[in-house]
Amino acid sequence: MSLSQEPISALQHIPDVIFGTSSLGNLYHEVPFDEKLEIVRACVQHSDGLAVFDTAGKYGAGLSLESIGKCLKHLNIHPSKVLISNKLGWFRVPLVGLEPTFEPGVWKGIKHDAVQKISYEGILECFHQGNSLLGDYSAQLVSVHDPDEYLEKAIDQADEEKRYLDILEAYRALLDLKKEGKVLAVGIGAKKWKIIQRISQDVKLDWVMIANSLTLQDHSPDLLEFISQLADKHIMVINSAVFHGGFLVGSDYYNYQLVDRETRQGSVLYEWRDKFWTICDRFSIKPAEACFAFGFGVEGIKSVALNTSKSEKVQENISMAKRSIPKEFWDAMRDEGLLN
Repeated sequence: MSLSQEPISALQHIPDVIFGTSSLGNLYHEVPFDEKLEIVRACVQHSDGLAVFDTAGKYGAGLSLESIGKCLKHLNIHPSKVLISNKLGWFRVPLVGLEPTFEPGVWKGIKHDAVQKISYEGILECFHQGNSLLGDYSAQLVSVHDPDEYLEKAIDQADEEKRYLDILEAYRALLDLKKEGKVLAVGIGAKKWKIIQRISQDVKLDWVMIANSLTLQDHSPDLLEFISQLADKHIMVINSAVFHGGFLVGSDYYNYQLVDRETRQGSVLYEWRDKFWTICDRFSIKPAEACFAFGFGVEGIKSVALNTSKSEKVQENISMAKRSIPKEFWDAMRDEGLLN
């Protein structure tokens, strides 16, 4: 794909399913390179048109970016066959201790650490380092990653205001890259959707990635209204983490935090999941299929990002976009109080 294309034209080619790549950064467990190679091979092989990869410098402190570049080169995939989204804001640095400082306990077997750099110059550093790690490939979709987490670190109101200005400066840098023809489109990825809403009022965005916020288990009416507003403005919306970091389909991590069943909050989550799985069994529907159908079926959602650490799951993930869920299933979910 040529960088001379208009962003809107480029975004029209985004498929129903794009490929999250946190597993290529060794999320939760270490994935051998041979398996990463097969995952990337399957993504390209089973894509109808462009294979779109969503990655970030935060994923394994750049390991995901590095793995994508190495795998694509090994498979001799031409850059025009793939579209890479890099969520920027985390910069690879040497690992000093036994594990990374940015999300201890989550990333396994990685050799580097990462620090947050959100400013005009900082985001450009992340962009250039990301492309360097990708090797022969480059990110065409860019965004500021985790601006919500960056704001949450503020120690007082004055610090919060300064940090928000840092975010706006980072976007000024990304918009400059777009003007220079170095990227196709500028967006945002965040877990707290109200931060996306705030930033969208100050920055002209081409696309938005909602993470952990629009799921079968959690979907506020205010968020649904916001997505409708984005669609009216022709801003593409990608839904991400529709399994809440894997919890709804079997992981013990909810939004990337280990869940303790013995706590009140943990017991509530496991109880919800147990009821959900029981209904899925009754209708012979896989939990992943139900989660995808809800997350993709919301009006205004263009695509869903799905991550896997198993190559044989790639084709299955893509096919979920065509899986029809009967009305009786949703009725049963409502009857059990699991769905508004």
